[in-house]
This record gives sequence, C-alpha cells and structure tokens, in this order.
Amino acid sequence: MKIKLMVITLLSALCLFIYVQTDSADQDPFLITDYSRLHPVKVERVIQGREEAQLVELVRDARDQGKTISIAGQRHSQGGHTYYKDGIVVDMTHYNRILEVDPVNRKIRVQAGATWEDVQNAVNPPGLAVRTMQSQNLFTIGGSVSINAHGRDIRNGSLIASVESFRLLTADGNIREVSRTVNADLFPLALGGYGLFGIILDVTLTLTDDVVYRMTTEDLQVENYTKYFLQQVKSNPDIELHIARISVSPDKPLTDMYAINYTRDASIPLSEHNTLKTKEKWVVPTKALFQLNRSFDWGKEVLWNLQKEYFHNQKNALISRNNAMRSESQFMEYSGAGANDFLQEYFIPVGEFAGFVEDLRNVLTEEELNLLNITVRYVNEDEEAVMSYAREDMFALVCLFHAPLSSDAQFQTKAGIRRIIDQVIKHRGTYYLPYAGYPTVKQFQTVYPNYRHFFVQKENYDPGRLFTNQFYEQYNKGESTHS
Repeated sequence: MKIKLMVITLLSALCLFIYVQTDSADQDPFLITDYSRLHPVKVERVIQGREEAQLVELVRDARDQGKTISIAGQRHSQGGHTYYKDGIVVDMTHYNRILEVDPVNRKIRVQAGATWEDVQNAVNPPGLAVRTMQSQNLFTIGGSVSINAHGRDIRNGSLIASVESFRLLTADGNIREVSRTVNADLFPLALGGYGLFGIILDVTLTLTDDVVYRMTTEDLQVENYTKYFLQQVKSNPDIELHIARISVSPDKPLTDMYAINYTRDASIPLSEHNTLKTKEKWVVPTKALFQLNRSFDWGKEVLWNLQKEYFHNQKNALISRNNAMRSESQFMEYSGAGANDFLQEYFIPVGEFAGFVEDLRNVLTEEELNLLNITVRYVNEDEEAVMSYAREDMFALVCLFHAPLSSDAQFQTKAGIRRIIDQVIKHRGTYYLPYAGYPTVKQFQTVYPNYRHFFVQKENYDPGRLFTNQFYEQYNKGESTHS
C-alpha cells in the first residue's frame, strides 16, 4: 500500500511539473481566443468597457465605420461567442459596479461585468442569496444572462426566471429598458442571445434567502437515478440544491453514480455559517490528481474513489446557500501547450436519462474521446427563452473532455461529438450552445427549431450585423444543412 501511494505521489508530482512547464498564455494581445483555444483569430482591437457614455460612443462609431463588435466577459464560452475576425472586442470585466441592493424587495441591480462572487459578497450581509447561477462564481452577470445559465438549484429553473429586467445598448446606439412588459420582444431574445442583440449594461435580479443546508451523499446506479431523483429528491421540498456525478473510471464506465443533496435545516441559525469562504484549499494536490485523470485510465479510478470518499465524509456537514454556490474550480484549470479541456453539455428528458447514458457509453467505447468528468444537474422546463434548451424537465449532463488541438485530432473529436449529438436527438434532448461548435448546422437546426425566428429577429434589430461573433457566422445558414 505504501509503495502504491509513493508511486501515485511521484506520478502526480511529474504530471504537475509537466503541466506547469507547458502552461502558456496568449502572447499577442490582438490574437484572441476563448477558453477552448480552438480558433484564435486576429481582431482589430480590444477595448475595456468602463463607462456608459464610452460604450454608446463606441457602438455609434463602429456602426458608422462598418465595424463589428463582439462582447466578452470572462471568455469561458467555448464556441467563438466573444470575438470575430478583424472586429472590435469589448471587454466588459471592468464595467462591474454593484449599483443597488434592495433587501426589502430582495433584488439587486448590477453592472454586466460584475461576477457572481461580487454579487454574493454584496447580498450575503443582509442574509440574501442568488436564486440561479452556475456552480462556480467566477463568471460575469452579463455573460451568464447571455447564455441563460443554470446551476444546482432544482426549484428556480434557468437564469431567465431570476431576471426582472436589464438595460440593453442596441445597434442603433440607443439604450433600451428591457423587461417582460417593456420592450418585451427583446427579453427572451437577448436573454440567451449570445451577445447578438446588443451590449447588456446592467441587470436587475430577484434574490432569495440565504439558508443553512445539511449535505448528504447517496451512491446509486445510473439505471436507478431517475426514480431516485423523482421520489426522494424532487418530492422533498426541503432539498433545494442537488448535483450528481457519473463514474468515468474504466472499471465502472458510466454505471456508478453518487448524488449530493442540500437539505434546508431551519433549526440551525444562519449566523453560525454565513461567513463566505474566499480561498480554495488543496489546489496543488487536487490539480495534480486531475492531471492524472487526464493522463491515465487508472488515474480516473483514483480520482473517482477519492471524490466519493471525500463527499461521503461530508455527510451531515452544514453549509450556507452562498457557500454551497461557490464551488471550487481552480483544480480543473488547464492551459498546457498542444491540448486542452473542453466542455459539452447535453439536456436529456428525465425519463430518457438511463437510455441516453447507455447510448453515450456505447459511443465512447468506439470513439477516441478522453472523457474526464460528468456532472448531472436538473433543469426545470423553460418555454420563455426563444433559444431554450429545456423544453421540458431535463437532466443536464455536463461532460468535460480532454483532446489535442491538432487538426487531425480535432477532426476525430468533432466526429465523436457529432455521434453523441445524434444520440441526444434520438432521446428528444438538446445540447448547450455556449460550448465548442462541433455539431453540424443540421443538428443545430434540429435541436433548436426556433432558430429561424431567432435569426430573423436578429436581422430586424441589427440589420447591419454590428454585433457578431464566430458562433453567429457558423450557424446562421438559413436552410443550409452543411457542416
């Protein structure tokens, strides 16, 4: 046992050393890419958005000069949503003020470049919390609104349900108030509109109470998960947050799962648990373990067993809602030369879950896809957003892959992902648009039948195509079915 532990330790150290030595950043400030690093392009310039008047002037000048504008936050979208060749990129991360916190009405108004961490820091003192956000709090509000994000909350749906209103700087250089009653046509278009309808300046969000949860972990089999979720999780109103993971270990390939539930415990005073955690722990060793997960099949088994053991040891641990929605992410960060991690996310109707996972397993055994992690979340039906990914109650399978960036490897990766999308379609599912554009145009059109209305309205509001990005160029093909 000691020898095995020494070997794992040494290999972990070697993987971490190689990762650090090959870690690299973009050197050219005008060569822009996103988290995927798949399609870097030269842009004309990157402008930091700082003031409203500056942004208005920028839009009007770019329109008059025939330039294009793309909008960037943290650039964690992975399908070219935040840049366009020879265009202007507006970096909104400095446009980040908290404008108003209204504890009585449980609302916050915040500029688009602020992060969820900024929001949590502002609403935690009065005992409030975010209703819906991603599992990590490093993303910008504008970016999350633009992709209609979702997270661990199983009661509040996708982000659109939490948005009361926002202000949008449109292609004509004017600022519009947008809500369900004012400029209502724009609300479901720009929210989940991937930056194509204008620059979101600020957002008013509705909040909920910060509460204390008791964490519990359950081991399951994939085939039993739907029944377990419906009968023991969704039916219990005190369980408000939920996440599950599926094993990618070769010994238990997409068969074993564990689920983490966060059950409200009203008997515990919030004041005992509402100090916000600010730093991730054990970043270096967990980063090394995740590198083993990338590099070796046995590394996947080691990581799976350690993850399960860690969360089982958290049984009955107490945590506030704000802290439960500040998940660790640094250990997964990767920017080594020549390869990268990339996300794909598949939304599967609740009753189709087990069948889809079985078909996914079959594809993975035939394709050379290095799957690192699968987490499962629940998303309520959302018929409000034009480009909704949850047309009925869905399980979201967030899949993290690792692949070389070479053209040959990317060709194989794209073929494998397209086979998975075929299985998604077979099971009446959808896939998430913020990630790498591997699906064909035909697959996109099949999964998102509202695409015609979406692109027609884009042309109505922005006939000069001032706001554009590579995602728009790739999929705005009319009736084309070419890849």
